[in-house]
Amino acid sequence: MTAPLQTPAPRRSAPRSPLAAARRGVATVFAAQGAAVAAVSTTVPAVKERLSLSPLTMTVLVVAVALSAGVGSFAGLAVIRRLGPVATMRAAVMATAAALLLIGWAPDQAVVAVSYGLFGMALGCIDVSANTRAAAVERHYGRSIFASFYAAWSAAGVAAALLAAGTAHLGRPAEHTLTAQAGLVLALALTLRSHTLPTDPPRAVSGQGESAVLGRGLWVRLAPFGLVLLVAYVIDSTVSSWSTLYLHQTLDAALSVAPLAYAAYQVGTVTGRACADHLARRIGPAAVIRAATLLTATALTGLAAAPAWPYAVLSAACTGLGVSALVPLCVASAGRLRPDATEAVLARMNVFNYTGVLAGGAASGILGSTGHFRLAYAIPAALVLAVLATARSFERLAAQAPSLTARTISR
Repeated sequence: MTAPLQTPAPRRSAPRSPLAAARRGVATVFAAQGAAVAAVSTTVPAVKERLSLSPLTMTVLVVAVALSAGVGSFAGLAVIRRLGPVATMRAAVMATAAALLLIGWAPDQAVVAVSYGLFGMALGCIDVSANTRAAAVERHYGRSIFASFYAAWSAAGVAAALLAAGTAHLGRPAEHTLTAQAGLVLALALTLRSHTLPTDPPRAVSGQGESAVLGRGLWVRLAPFGLVLLVAYVIDSTVSSWSTLYLHQTLDAALSVAPLAYAAYQVGTVTGRACADHLARRIGPAAVIRAATLLTATALTGLAAAPAWPYAVLSAACTGLGVSALVPLCVASAGRLRPDATEAVLARMNVFNYTGVLAGGAASGILGSTGHFRLAYAIPAALVLAVLATARSFERLAAQAPSLTARTISR
């Protein structure tokens, strides 16, 4: 009687172990990136004051991060093909921690500019490597799990934002805050272990003749998802990069209170992303996209009209709840267009990603420097409604790729 009970157990647990390890590893990298982005975003006012930077200079630095991240994304694509996604992720996260230290202790504007550039490069490298691995893990699971990785991103962002608020409340300078944040990111990097998927495809598949393999028609198929990603990152950049300064400058919040809008925004995204996969499986990604778009537009309107910082914090949380599902569902859908060349497809998607970051960060910074921060949130509230036109693309892709639900692993 013991033999029948013992033989199934290895069959069920052995295949799950590599998948579980891969999922934990990818979630760790997403968390490290979320913490790093929060560290930079919530310390903008403190770095600005420490180095006596003008609002225009800070806007230029935010734009430089987006530009260098775009370069880092395509550089990361080359590194993935040489070293693989796991080694690329580990190296990029460690570079991010180093960049945080450099930003915190930069003695002048030139050094801090280089530090922000290094941070952007590392960020782009993490983007393409982590999303590539996440897409592969999701394919092996056979069901929607992409939003769970972004939930880890947002949860770490909440922790990092609260850490920034706590150190500011204690009167600690920006260099101490960013050192603590770098330690958090480095600790996450050190927990990342090498892992393999049950059937890792050879990297050479997508490495040969990239333009010939992907074809020009891919850009046309990517366009609807690219629009969603662009709009989502315009909003994300506007809230992430400037909400702390918005509360401090426009709503007269103290430096210890100003990071709470970012923290609330990430709490909203954690909540939304924790539910997004379940909702996508239950009612379909198109319905989730439509509902998220309407909620985001309403919340951004509230953020623009907030009479005091508590209202802004609440509106930021609702904005995060609404926008939370857009990015993971969009990236997951794009990754399914060409499963044999995921890293190349996602590197192209990052063009839309960083265009959104660039547009949102630059426009909001310019409007904020001229005293029109409220307008910086009112404009994306109207812009996000354009996403409603893309919902049909999510429906068509779901109809063309039923294997996502049909291939659920039965172990």
